[in-house]
Amino acid sequence: MQATQPGRVITATVLPRSTAVSIMLVVGFALLTAAMAQIRIPLGFTPVPITGQTLAVLLSGAALGSGLGAASQALYLALGLAFPFYAGGESGWNTATGATGGYLVGFVVAAWAIGKLAERTQDRDMWTAIPAFLLGSVIIHLFGVPWLAHTLEVDWNRAAELGSYPFIAGDLLKAALAGVLLPASWRIIDRMRAG
Repeated sequence: MQATQPGRVITATVLPRSTAVSIMLVVGFALLTAAMAQIRIPLGFTPVPITGQTLAVLLSGAALGSGLGAASQALYLALGLAFPFYAGGESGWNTATGATGGYLVGFVVAAWAIGKLAERTQDRDMWTAIPAFLLGSVIIHLFGVPWLAHTLEVDWNRAAELGSYPFIAGDLLKAALAGVLLPASWRIIDRMRAG
């Protein structure tokens, strides 16, 4: 019998639920996203860099659930307006609405969607977690690529060549990493509760 309760995300299982804890978790994942955004590899042919922030987005939704996960990414987006939290230490309105702005909005929606799937226990097993995280990556692309096309004034195919196709391998790797980490975390929690 599984020790964890269906419908509960990992942080709700491990930590007591209170407003203070929820605020700390939202702020913590916003700051994790900001830190992972500084892992940045620019590509000469596109304004979209390779970053670590999408891994933080995937984990925020799964660990916090839909509401808090989305809130953490909305806070990241808001903090980046004033602080150098976006990829490569960028900040401000021009960055938030620039070529990569759609991806930032996609972070909020992806964290919410992954959180919903985690609340339905999709993060408990690698074979269901990886597809959930892949869906999150697809959502980020679905917001990012059209906005990239708009800001660069190129067609959707060209925008996908610049802002989607080069990142598929990395997204697969991040989804696989998150898909291994979350189920492993649940197994540890179940063992601790059983013992």
